[in-house]
Amino acid sequence: MKAIEKLRKSQERLNTSLCVGIDPDFNKTPSIFPKSAKGIEEFSLKIIDATKDFASAYKINFAFFEYFGSKGLEALENIFNNIPDNIFTIADAKRSDIGNSSQFYAKAIFNHFNFDSVTVNPLMGKDSLVSFFEFTDKMIFLLGITSNSGADDFLKLYFNDKHLFEIIIEKSQLWFEQDNLGFVVGATQINEFKTARQLAPNNYFLIPGIGSQGGDFNKLKEYKLNPSIINVSRDILFASSQIDFAEKANKKAQEYFNLFSLF
Repeated sequence: MKAIEKLRKSQERLNTSLCVGIDPDFNKTPSIFPKSAKGIEEFSLKIIDATKDFASAYKINFAFFEYFGSKGLEALENIFNNIPDNIFTIADAKRSDIGNSSQFYAKAIFNHFNFDSVTVNPLMGKDSLVSFFEFTDKMIFLLGITSNSGADDFLKLYFNDKHLFEIIIEKSQLWFEQDNLGFVVGATQINEFKTARQLAPNNYFLIPGIGSQGGDFNKLKEYKLNPSIINVSRDILFASSQIDFAEKANKKAQEYFNLFSLF
């Protein structure tokens, strides 16, 4: 099954576009968990168990695991293997490099870990992306317009009356098939979201920025929201820092599950 088909089935089965981001910052996890690779693994597994009935996708952020080296990557792998098979998975790794290096990044994500999709930084150009798109059964989300304030530094710069993010979206659609190509488009960038959707009306958007970053879902709905995956991380993971963290994560996930209903 192609990744996009799995994604559609997962969303249709639950009638939601909610993606739960696994960003286990050990500085914020409840004190019952050790500040170690094992600690963030145990915490993440509890979060998945508490939210799996509401998540059509899980996005695992590699940074929080790479911090712990080989033990962190082992924890990441164990967490991935505990995600139900019918839920779409995203490797939030933001990889990119020259061709040969990119080839090994792509193989690590798709052959070793077996993720359904990955986030990729497109700023090194087409040759840094091709290796990922050679996995024609997977999905690749290019950073389009990110949710952070630093998006102003480069992605919103003008070149010949177009923002850089617009050029990224336009060019990449000429290079790659729609079924494999998605874009990261931040919920905090409302005007840019509108432009991005006009440029790519049928591509999946991976939308961060709802919740702790302050993105307004009601404003997003004024434009063509779907097809999309809407990620929430901190607002679910750290809904409580106490022993009831899993119960509170469950309730918060259910709130977003209902909010992000597809129909």
